[in-house]
Amino acid sequence: MSAVRRWLPPVLLIVALFGLWQIAASSGFMAETLNLEDFLVPSPAQIFEVMWQDRSLISDNALTTAIEIVAGFSVALVVGLLAAALLHLSDLLRRTSYPVIVASQTIPIIVIAPVLVVWFGYGIGPKLAIIALICFFPIAVNTLDGLRSVDADSVKMMRTLYASRWQIFKRVEIPTALPYAFSGAKIAVAVSVIGAVFGEWAGSEKGLGHLMLQDNAQLMTDRLFASVFVLSAIAIALFASIGLLERRVLRWR
Repeated sequence: MSAVRRWLPPVLLIVALFGLWQIAASSGFMAETLNLEDFLVPSPAQIFEVMWQDRSLISDNALTTAIEIVAGFSVALVVGLLAAALLHLSDLLRRTSYPVIVASQTIPIIVIAPVLVVWFGYGIGPKLAIIALICFFPIAVNTLDGLRSVDADSVKMMRTLYASRWQIFKRVEIPTALPYAFSGAKIAVAVSVIGAVFGEWAGSEKGLGHLMLQDNAQLMTDRLFASVFVLSAIAIALFASIGLLERRVLRWR
């Protein structure tokens, strides 16, 4: 019953929004308001229809994009956790490197993406780099904040028990930082699809981003929206997977 109460409000809201969209699009209200042709403003029914008709094409490209997202996120997760641990354990490294990490996020990804494609070609490498760059920052910063939020009294108690630096890190600091790390991972995986699309827009031969560019050029807005829906579904599925893992790992919470 609690699950029903939790999920019913958002489901009803989504149904209501899609219902309003369907009415506005099918009646021509959206096209008239935006001063566009009817085919440029598809209804949800038309989008789901083309999603079913072109399911093979969309699913094939979606698989490519999903692989890129998972691989890029995995790289960012490993590098981000390691970077957070190193920055926490070394004050000198944190003082020298942290500003550089922050500065790296001020450069628009849409500017970096074409450069990486020129350097490394149209393979999966540039896409992984772009996704990892987007996902790295929230993982590293949140984990570092978690490691630095350890209760000082807990550390003092461990020291009175003659615990080593590694034992304090393992038994006190890591458990404290885990919720922060999961929060960073959920933020990162939610925006990872942005990196995948930017990477495919910069240069690719396959993927939902590549398909979206083709559909946009051909004014196939119904299939363009279908690709957007699939991208959102991938992000939601990955976000939910991390949430499920968090509940299993952090049962003590």
